[in-house]
Amino acid sequence: MTFVHDDFLLETDVARDLYHRAVADLPIIDYHCHLPVAQIASDHRFRSITEIWLDGDHYKWRAMRANGVAERLCTGDASDWEKFEAWARTVPATLRNPLYHWTHLELKRPFGITDLLDERTARSIFASCNEQLQTLTTQTLLREFRVAVVCTTDDPADSLEHHHQLAQRENPDTRVVPTWRPDAALAIEDPSSFNSWLGKLEATSNVSIATLDQLFDALQKRHAAFHDAGCRASDHGLEQMYAEPYSDQEAAATFDQLRAGRAVSLESGRRYKAALLYRFAVMDHARGWVQQYHLGALRNTNTRMRRRLGADSGLDSIGDFEMARPLARFLDRLDATDQLARTILYNLNPRDNELFATMIGNFQDGSIPGKLQHGAAWWFLDQKDGIEAQLRALSNMGLFSRFVGMVTDSRSFLSYSRHEYFRRIVCNLLGDDVRRGLLPDDRELLARVARDVSFFNARSYLGLDLGRLGRDV
Repeated sequence: MTFVHDDFLLETDVARDLYHRAVADLPIIDYHCHLPVAQIASDHRFRSITEIWLDGDHYKWRAMRANGVAERLCTGDASDWEKFEAWARTVPATLRNPLYHWTHLELKRPFGITDLLDERTARSIFASCNEQLQTLTTQTLLREFRVAVVCTTDDPADSLEHHHQLAQRENPDTRVVPTWRPDAALAIEDPSSFNSWLGKLEATSNVSIATLDQLFDALQKRHAAFHDAGCRASDHGLEQMYAEPYSDQEAAATFDQLRAGRAVSLESGRRYKAALLYRFAVMDHARGWVQQYHLGALRNTNTRMRRRLGADSGLDSIGDFEMARPLARFLDRLDATDQLARTILYNLNPRDNELFATMIGNFQDGSIPGKLQHGAAWWFLDQKDGIEAQLRALSNMGLFSRFVGMVTDSRSFLSYSRHEYFRRIVCNLLGDDVRRGLLPDDRELLARVARDVSFFNARSYLGLDLGRLGRDV
C-alpha cells in the first residue's frame, strides 16, 4: 500500500465512511490566504515544481536550514534542480514533522505521484511534475482542487487592478476576492517606511493625507472600493490586541509626529494602534464584514538574516504576549455600542487555545450561529496535533458544530491539500469518539456536522459570492 492512500489518517470504519461519503468531494472556501493575485489574473504557468513548491515557502526553508542545507539552496541563486534535490534530501529528515505529510499529499494531488520523495526518486519526480506543469496553470489548479472562492490578502493602498481583471470573467469556476489587510497603517516603528506607505495610499485613494482625519478619509474610501470589489472580510496580523485607552486628540498628535518623520514612544504608539483598530472594526461592522485577527507571532527575530533576506523568510516564532485582558477590552468596547462584527480569532501560541475558545463565548449574542469564532489552527499549529488541540478546545468550551473550518494561510497553489488533511482529521476525530462510546453512531448526524465544518458553515457565515464550484453544491 502506498503511504498516502485513500484511507490515509482514517482509523475507523466510521471515519472512512464520513470522509468518503460526506466531505471528500466538497468544494473549498479559502477565506484567508496569501496567494499572489497577479498570478491568478495572468493564469500563470509555472516554470518548474521548484517555482510552485519551494520559492517563497518558509516552512520548507526552515526545515532545510535545520538539515544543514546552505542558504544558496533555499533562497539563493541555485538552479531549480539543485534546490529541488536539496529539498528531496531533506524530506526523509522531516519524519514526524507535518511537512512529511504535506509533501506527499501535494505530490498525490494534483500530480498523482505516490512514490516517497528522497534522493533516489528526486530526478523522476522532478521530471514528472515539470511535465505536468506545462498544462497546469493557476486557474486550472484551483479548478482541480475544487476551490469555490479565494480571498487574497491585500493592502489598502493596492489598486486592486488584478481583482478587477478577474471580476470580468463570466461565471468563473472560482471567485477571487480581496481581503482588507491594513497592517501597514499600524507599522509605525519606522516613520520613514510608514510615510512611504502613506504616499502610496494617497496615490491610490486620491486623498491628501496630512492629518489623522485625512488618513481615515483615505482608508474609508479604500474600504468602500474593496467592498465594491467583492471584499467581505478584513484581516489583521498582530502580536496582541491593542486596546489601551486613548483620546482622539492624543491619536492625532501621534500621527502628526509620525508624519513629521519623528519616532514616537512605545506607549503613544500602542494608544495610536488602539485608536486605529477600533476605527477599523467599526468600519467592518458598518459594511457587514467579517473581521479576522491573527494574534501571537513574534516576527523577524534574526537580525542578520532579516537584513540579508527580508521579511517572510522563515525567521518567526510563537510569541508569549498577553492576550486575555486587551482582547476582552477590545471586544467589549465594540459590543457596548452593538458595533461588534462577526469575528474570527486565531491564536499562534497553543497555550491560548482555551483562552480564545472561552473568550468568544463572552460575546456571542444570539444574532447568528457562531458570530464569534475560534479560528483554525494557524501556522506552527497547522498540523495534526495542533488541529486536534484546537478542535478539542473549541468542542469543550463552545460549539464545534458551528465552526467555520479550515484556511490555507499559504502562498502556494499546492497547499489546498491542507483542506483534505483537515477534513480527514475531523472525520477521524468523530470516528474515534464513536469507537470510544463518546458519540452515537448516527451517521447522518455525524455527516451533517462534518459537512458543515468542512464547507457549509463558512458559506453561510462569510456571505461571499462563490464561483460555480460552490454554487452548485
